[in-house]
Amino acid sequence: MPVRDNPSLVTAPLRTEKMPPSPHRPLISGVVADKLFGFLARGAAVLTLLLLLGILASLVVGAWPSIAKYGLGFLTSSVWDPVQNEYGGLVMIYGTLTTSAIALLIAVPVSFGIALFLTELSPSWLKRPLGTAIELLAAVPSIVYGMWGLMVFGPILATYVQQPLQALFNGVPFLGALVSGPPVGIGILSAGIILAIMIIPFIASVMRDVFEVTPALLKESAYGLGSTTWEVVWKVVLPYTKTGVLGGIMLGLGRALGETMAVTFVIGNMNQLSSLSVFEAANSITSALANEFAEAGEGLHQASLIYLGLVLFFITFVVLSCSKILLSRLQKSEGARS
Repeated sequence: MPVRDNPSLVTAPLRTEKMPPSPHRPLISGVVADKLFGFLARGAAVLTLLLLLGILASLVVGAWPSIAKYGLGFLTSSVWDPVQNEYGGLVMIYGTLTTSAIALLIAVPVSFGIALFLTELSPSWLKRPLGTAIELLAAVPSIVYGMWGLMVFGPILATYVQQPLQALFNGVPFLGALVSGPPVGIGILSAGIILAIMIIPFIASVMRDVFEVTPALLKESAYGLGSTTWEVVWKVVLPYTKTGVLGGIMLGLGRALGETMAVTFVIGNMNQLSSLSVFEAANSITSALANEFAEAGEGLHQASLIYLGLVLFFITFVVLSCSKILLSRLQKSEGARS
C-alpha cells in the first residue's frame, strides 16, 4: 500500500519548542567567569609585588639619612654609640649570621635524623604521636623559648659546657679565645642553640613529607637488592627528594634570620663585640630593633635602625635568591639525567 494512502505511516513534522531556561544555569557565562578569575589572580600577584616594592621603598626613605652619612661603611663599622651619635651595623650583622649558621649546623642533622626515623625506622604505633609532638614544637611562642633559654638552658650551658671547655682549652691560642667570656650562659652559642630548637620542627616536617613521597617501588627494589637502610636513604631517597629537602632547609634559615624575641632574651644585647668567642654576648639585627626602636628619637638613630632593617631585608633576599638558583640548577640537572 502506498504511503500516501495510509495516514498512519506519514511521519508528523517535528515541532521544535523553546525550552524554558534552567533555574540552575549560571548567570555568568564560562568565558566571563574565566576572565574575572584571571583578573583577580593577576591582581593578587601585582598587589603582592607592589607591597614588596612599597616596603623596600619605605625602608630606603627611612634609612636615607644614615645611608647618606655612612654609605656602605655602615656595614663594616662596629661602633654603635647613641650618646655620640655614631652608628655601625657590623656587630648586629655578625650576630645575625653567626646565630643562624649555628642553628643550621645543629638543626639540619637533627631534623634529618627525625625524618629518617619517622619514615623508615619508627614502628607504626609511634609515627603519629611522635610526628604530632614535633609539629607542636612549632606552635610554642618564641617568647616561651626565650624565657626557657634564659632561666633554664643558659645556666646549664654555662655550668656543664662553657666552664669545662674553658678549663680544657685554657692557654690554647685559638681555642681558648673561642670559648672565652664570663660563664653566664647567654651569648651567640646560646642564641644559636635556641634558634636550632625553634627551626627543627619546620625542617623535620618538610623532610618527613618529602621522604614519604618517594615511590615505595624504588625503596623496595633497593631493599630487594640487599641495600641497607642508610644506603636506601642516601642513594635513593635523598637524590629523589633533594629539591624538597633544600627547600625545607631554606625555610628554617628564613625563620632563623627573622626571629626576634627568643634571640633578644639569650644573646646578651651587647652592641660591642670584644672577641669572637661563641660565648660572647652580642646582638642581632632583630634584637637591636626590638630593644631600641621604640625609644629611638627621630634623626640618625632611627635612620640607622631602619638601615639595619634594610640590611636584613637584603640578606633575606640574597638567601632566597641563592636557594632559588640552586633549586633551578638541581631541577635542570635532574632533567638532563632523565
